[in-house]
Amino acid sequence: MPEAVGPLLRLVAGDTLVTRHTVRSLLRRMDGAGLSVVASAMAVADARHGDWIHTAVLDVFGIHATDRDEALRVCEGLTRDADARVAEGARRPAEDLARIDPVLHPVRRGEEG
Repeated sequence: MPEAVGPLLRLVAGDTLVTRHTVRSLLRRMDGAGLSVVASAMAVADARHGDWIHTAVLDVFGIHATDRDEALRVCEGLTRDADARVAEGARRPAEDLARIDPVLHPVRRGEEG
């Protein structure tokens, strides 16, 4: 919900442990709304909170390549968002996602066994 963005940003900007857990929860939604709030938070995060946001991105998208790929697609779209804060903030998670080599990748035909 758009009206939740402000309170969520204040929550993320508080305690770093809360930052990590809040961002993980938002990212586990696996949708543009969660990624948009995380991008907005990244745009205003100091270095310490930015590191915890990065850690949460790794927590959520370091396992399944398909989840990482979808999140990267959404983040790349958010870099063109009309809200400058979202667009600017989406660049770092997109860069983080592009560097992640997830543990699990889909099996391609001919590669089984």
